[in-house]
Amino acid sequence: MSPSRAREKTYLPDERDAQAVRELFARLEAQSGTTRLVSPSGEELELPPTLFEVLRFVGATLANGQGVTVVPRDTMLTTQGAADFLGISRPTLVKLLEGGKIPFTKAGRHRRVTLGDVLAYQDNERARRRTVLAQAARNNQESGMLGLTTMEPDD
Repeated sequence: MSPSRAREKTYLPDERDAQAVRELFARLEAQSGTTRLVSPSGEELELPPTLFEVLRFVGATLANGQGVTVVPRDTMLTTQGAADFLGISRPTLVKLLEGGKIPFTKAGRHRRVTLGDVLAYQDNERARRRTVLAQAARNNQESGMLGLTTMEPDD
């Protein structure tokens, strides 16, 4: 097993686990205040809000019967793995790498990228697309192309 694989873990719930998670999170949602964990020795530890949000997301996903894979951001991905993650072809990903859009390293002849860099690229692309769409909408509105029209029903 490669070092990056040893650091990831996939959790797949069976129906009993999914039901137990649904019940637990239903009870948690009805509560307010801070969340605490009780250690095996009985010590109460306050759960930071960010960690609770992670657990909430994982719990909701498991409760829906879906699996969850937990992977550190510094996990190294192959070009195929990164392309699959982004939903693009491997040649398209290689063009992004060679164009400097996503940092990469080389292990012999093979390119490797970190999950964190792939996520950063994905976030930047989403922001860029939102900006382009907002500008296009503004331009269309200013030019009158998005003017609303009303249609009279046929008699």
